[in-house]
Amino acid sequence: MSLESDIRDLWARHEADELDAHAPETHDVLHALLDALEAGEVRAAEKRDGSWEANEWVKQGVLLNFVCHDIAAYDYGGVTYNDVLPLQDTSDLGARGSRNTPDGTVVRAGAHIGSDCIMMSPSFVNIGAHVGDGTLVDSCDTVGSCAQIGANVKLGANTLIGGVLEPVEGAPVVVEDGVSLGAGCRVTSGFVVGANSVVGENTLLTPRIPVYDLVEEEILYGELPPERRAFQRFVESSLGEHDLIDGGAYKPAVVATGLEAETLEATQREEVLRE
Repeated sequence: MSLESDIRDLWARHEADELDAHAPETHDVLHALLDALEAGEVRAAEKRDGSWEANEWVKQGVLLNFVCHDIAAYDYGGVTYNDVLPLQDTSDLGARGSRNTPDGTVVRAGAHIGSDCIMMSPSFVNIGAHVGDGTLVDSCDTVGSCAQIGANVKLGANTLIGGVLEPVEGAPVVVEDGVSLGAGCRVTSGFVVGANSVVGENTLLTPRIPVYDLVEEEILYGELPPERRAFQRFVESSLGEHDLIDGGAYKPAVVATGLEAETLEATQREEVLRE
């Protein structure tokens, strides 16, 4: 049987309340999934026919790891913490050309960190997340469970990338290759940031906030097209005429324009940092 079929079988037994959560063969399958995720051999979501889709079975396996392991005490950096899995062994990062600074770069089991990555402390990468080659995870960044971060991405300081474990069929947040997210950005609820886009500081990207794409002159939800410069703005809200609101009301929106030479220059990578 394949890893996928093994996970699906465990999930079916769990749903039928017939799963032996502590059986060695159960843990063998679940640990094999964690290893495959860490190696980048499987992913929680993939692009098919131009659209990102969740690999439901992978997320089922991630969830089963919480079901089938008891809480235990582990030591990390001189601190005892309690969780169902130990943190990932990152001792091989250096051999892949990746580096993480001390006192707070935390990578949970089942997360993939590519080659030539930089992880600044404090930062946190959750189970099932995928961080592509050459990506910078800056200070105070969080990469949520099963979030998909492409190659050569820059996550500015204090950036939050939301994760999606529930529902299992829900697509996680995706940040495609070459994206630059300014400090303080928030990307949540399955939003897809298109390749090579540049997003200004403190921009909130979520399917509930409209993206006004001035390039194609359309309003989008849940996605920012590739090769856009995006920034937060506020537009008039229908609540502005409410008796309790004096002077009008506004709601957040994202404005997307084409990339200009000055924008590309301002976000250019310094390759000397990665030599």
